Amino acid sequence: MKTEMRKTTSLLGIGMVALLGLSACGDNAEEPAAETDQEMTEETEGTEGTETEATDEETESMDEEESMDDEESMDESDPAANLVGASCEAYAEEVPEGDGSVGGMAQDPVATAASNNPMLTTLTAAVSGELNPDVDLVDTLNGDEFTVIAPTDDAFGEIPEEDLNAVVEDADMLTEVLTYHVIPGQMSPDEIAGEHETVNGATVTIEGEGDDLTFDDAGLVCGGVMTSNATVYMVDAVLMPAAAEEE
Repeated sequence: MKTEMRKTTSLLGIGMVALLGLSACGDNAEEPAAETDQEMTEETEGTEGTETEATDEETESMDEEESMDDEESMDESDPAANLVGASCEAYAEEVPEGDGSVGGMAQDPVATAASNNPMLTTLTAAVSGELNPDVDLVDTLNGDEFTVIAPTDDAFGEIPEEDLNAVVEDADMLTEVLTYHVIPGQMSPDEIAGEHETVNGATVTIEGEGDDLTFDDAGLVCGGVMTSNATVYMVDAVLMPAAAEEE
């Protein structure tokens, strides 16, 4: 009897040890799992933080690019943005609005725009066939992109009447003089300096910068005036190509 009781006690002891062992194993197995979950949470939070920082940086970069684009768009849309010349302000005060204003001229092709400018009435008459019916350059000037050197009325007034009449009456000479004032392609004030072949075929020399630009021997009145197809530089003298001077 005592032997059977000892056997039973031993079996119970072995069962308790086994249960304790299983319990210990279970506790040890859960701890790594808990650590893994924590690590995953930290990694997720770290990734979310990095993604948020990257998104913020991208947003700031996009905002800066949009701001630069807006500034460039404003410069391109403002016809007065690139004006140079000591008389630009006076002209803007004289013609603040309407077709002949800086803003108004930007809406029309160059021959049309010049016809609305009160400082360019003689030039307009010369290119439109009004002074000589055999010389009409309106369609040519309105039909492509140009840089136009535009003598003001005061510039034409500096030419002795006899000499001016001689040029006006000779259609070939008048065409030669007028086309010497036209350069193919549009050039802004910061790129116009240099020697340029004109529609006439002769070369005009433009020097200086800003308000101090000179066109052969003519000084700048107001330049960088935009039209829908040309950039205009009003000057204080009529340019004469070498061939016309020899004649």
